[in-house]
Amino acid sequence: MAINRELTSSPVQNKKKKSAVREWFDSILFAVVAATLIRWLFFEAFTIPTPSMENSLLVGDFLFVSKLHYGTRTPKTPLQVPLTHQTIWGTNIPSYSDAIQLPQYRLPGFSEVKRGDVVVFNYPPELQHPVDLKTNYIKRCVALPGDKLEVRDLQVYANGKAEENPARMENEYFVATTTSVNETKVFKENGISEYNAYTESYNDTIPGNDQMGYLVFTTVEIAAKLKTYDFVKSITLVKSSKDISEPMLYPNSSQFKWNRDNYGPITVPKEGVTVQLTPENIALYGPVIKNYEENEGVEVGEKLIKIGGKEITSYTFKQDYYFMMGDNRHNSADSRYWGFVPKDHIVGKAVFVWMSIDPNPTSFFNKIRWNRLFRVIE
Repeated sequence: MAINRELTSSPVQNKKKKSAVREWFDSILFAVVAATLIRWLFFEAFTIPTPSMENSLLVGDFLFVSKLHYGTRTPKTPLQVPLTHQTIWGTNIPSYSDAIQLPQYRLPGFSEVKRGDVVVFNYPPELQHPVDLKTNYIKRCVALPGDKLEVRDLQVYANGKAEENPARMENEYFVATTTSVNETKVFKENGISEYNAYTESYNDTIPGNDQMGYLVFTTVEIAAKLKTYDFVKSITLVKSSKDISEPMLYPNSSQFKWNRDNYGPITVPKEGVTVQLTPENIALYGPVIKNYEENEGVEVGEKLIKIGGKEITSYTFKQDYYFMMGDNRHNSADSRYWGFVPKDHIVGKAVFVWMSIDPNPTSFFNKIRWNRLFRVIE
């Protein structure tokens, strides 16, 4: 008797083993996807490139920034090379296309931005890039939506109340000396990274000064320590008087005679609040209405604003805004110079320093600042 048998092949036997190249490709793809999701949803690493936040944060600090605190933003620019920002690594080639721009939303977060928080945000005036691909800045929030902010004689006030100054905030001082200084020994060993020998080119900083010395950026405590040195004649806090006007400050209008040490009062825009468009308010809020509120056809003049060709006499803000300042108060390009930070530009809260590398170490063994590792940001 003949037996008919159906020949079948085992799926296990037919499955081809992946090549080494395919194994590597799959592993790399998984790592990129995982890193992209973590970077978008949870936290992102940043490096401090400038001294605007010294002495709280130092050049060479590596930070973890939490996206969860204020809520993660949904992507606005989907056509982007993963794990890049503006350009492809090591080149000037754009890493994105703005051909597609999606509506942006913010997922629920742990908290709202608070006064005193150290915040990472996208630099608002960089209008040539989409919001989520503008350069990342880090500053301290000093005023919330609806707050009336003022700087009086270096002190920041919110709604008439003096704010607590950051513990490691830096001011600018003139250190008058009797002789030249061993700068590495005196300044570097005291944690002072910014100092310049005083010359005639600084006469606009301290008018009429003819003493020998140095301009240094440091904390109150270190300034007091320098005063004890026998070659130091005196230490003077550098600040501007109320009668000095700095026209380069926001809103760059002759209507406001402000300077970096005496600024405002100015009210921070708040979602749902309506302002009358007086000439003063047009100067203060015209750039906001034109650049950050997604209005089309905005024309801003000295005495009027038009939207879609129609003049408006009042305006209701569509989102919240914040006022940010650096802890290095005389060496920080912040809201005093370019204005408010829109809520949709907020990236996250700076949480802690996980690594810190001194860009100008006194020796190879001092390259890593061990005392700053895993330091909580306050």
